[in-house]
This record gives sequence, structure tokens and C-alpha cells, in this order.
Amino acid sequence: MNVFGIGLPEMLLIFGLALLVFGPKKLPEIGKTLGKTVKGFQEASSEFQNEFKKAADQIEETASKPMQAVIEPPAQIKAADKIQEATLAEEPSEQA
Repeated sequence: MNVFGIGLPEMLLIFGLALLVFGPKKLPEIGKTLGKTVKGFQEASSEFQNEFKKAADQIEETASKPMQAVIEPPAQIKAADKIQEATLAEEPSEQA
């Protein structure tokens, strides 16, 4: 059994020292708190991975779509067209 690079003899030594320092009554509370902390880190890590995966999927989806180009005339041409339309609207139409 090897957890975080610590073997069984080292774990027993750490447990024994913790038992001496904190006493048998406090040790379960410390273990429970430590377990909640590790679970919180795992949940945060999982949430971070999910958000990262969503962002990567959005980027991939955007990159896989073909781009659509819209060509707009320059502003000068638009202005000239408006002047021409206004001029045509002001000219009287010939009626027979």
C-alpha cells in the first residue's frame, strides 16, 4: 500500500504520533475534517475540469463551423447611393 509515496510503516508512525499529540478523542474529529477537505478539493477539481471541457467543446464547435463572409460596400459608396436615391425621389416623374 503506497499513498502519496508513503508506505505502510510510515503511515503507522504518523498515525501513532498523531494519536500521541491529539489524543484518542480528537483524532476522529481531525480525520473527519481532513476527509471533508479532501472531498471538497475533489469536487472543486471535478467542477474545474467540467468547465474547462465545456469551454474546449465550445471552441471546437466554433472552429468546426464554416465561416460566412458578408461583403459590405465602403461607406463612400453607401453615401453616394443614398444621394442618388434622394435625387431620384425629388425628380418629378413624367406622366402621360
